[in-house]
Amino acid sequence: MINKDKIQSLSTEIFEKVVGYRQHIHANPELSFKEFQTSAYIKDHLKDWGIPFSEMANTGIVGIIKGGLPSENIIALRADMDALPILEANEKPYISKNAGVMHACGHDVHSSSLLGTAYILSSLRAEFGGTVKLIFQPAEELLPGGASIMIKEGVLENPKPQAILGQHVMPMIETGKVGFRSGIYMASTDELYVTVHGKGGHGAQPHQNIDPVLIASHIIIALQQIVSRNADPRLPSVLSFGKVQANGATNIIPNEVKIEGTFRTLNEEWRKEAKRLMKKMAEGMAESMGGTCDFRIMDGYPYLINEEKLTANARAFAEDYLGKENVIDLDIWMAAEDFAYYSQVTNACFYRLGTGNKEKDTMHSVHTPKFDIDEDALKISPGLMAYITLKQLGN
Repeated sequence: MINKDKIQSLSTEIFEKVVGYRQHIHANPELSFKEFQTSAYIKDHLKDWGIPFSEMANTGIVGIIKGGLPSENIIALRADMDALPILEANEKPYISKNAGVMHACGHDVHSSSLLGTAYILSSLRAEFGGTVKLIFQPAEELLPGGASIMIKEGVLENPKPQAILGQHVMPMIETGKVGFRSGIYMASTDELYVTVHGKGGHGAQPHQNIDPVLIASHIIIALQQIVSRNADPRLPSVLSFGKVQANGATNIIPNEVKIEGTFRTLNEEWRKEAKRLMKKMAEGMAESMGGTCDFRIMDGYPYLINEEKLTANARAFAEDYLGKENVIDLDIWMAAEDFAYYSQVTNACFYRLGTGNKEKDTMHSVHTPKFDIDEDALKISPGLMAYITLKQLGN
């Protein structure tokens, strides 16, 4: 009979190896859709453990572990593999060997943890019923997102899982703890690319020009009114512009200004309407000031929703495995994740793994050059996912 003690024992047994997996992947980061070495590294371990797998989305991997006892239940587990275009600023033996590329979002943790979970489940396969799909996914960090591609290629079919689980590091949560939230959890995200066209010239002769810098400034301020005066105030919405490029000079008015930003919210109807209003306002304002505006929207990930029953079960299993005091409530998070695509088509639970430790200096935010984790988190992450999986399968 499979019990918590057996899984915890296996998790302890593989801890040092999981740390090694994580450090190897961290030292050899690869950008989205280019995870060739990472994919090969993972496949080598699956082969060693006798876990059959198929390839998908170029670098993606789907492994299958079938329990030896009769059961029709199927659950999928997902980890992402790609890194970010960031120059690492840490001083550790395992820092990135690829200058300008870094695992700054914990995908090295997710992949190594799922490898550990795969080892535990493969070791126990004769003792449980059901099927586990291991999804090692490329390109979470780059649109259109590896999840959307894998879904289109059939990752949630043949066999079709009743549910999918995913975990993500969170440095704001203390190591040893995990967090859950039922219902809508993470935001949709869309990228905005705006080009304002005017007529450039000498800065001392503004009357002879159509100033795209001035027009762009008005557009940036005016678009904030879309959120503050059109969105339901009870509905979280975020509109941020992080890049403005004019390429003029102190006395040169350029011909055009480029603006780039992001829009995030938690409602698909409002998401669609807001983008329509922003485009209309920007184009109308530019025209009213004598210029023109090209407003391009790159649709991103949908909002992420954690199915309530699945999430309640997973939380209860986590409390059993870690102790109730080590399971916390999560608030809405306005960042985005392509795991959201899975949550739109099947029951999903996306939870957080605490990796923060002030003494070890692992409180830096994800997507920053100093991000790192307290590797003690790897003592619990493989076993916890294995335990939640087997309990959810009915074992």
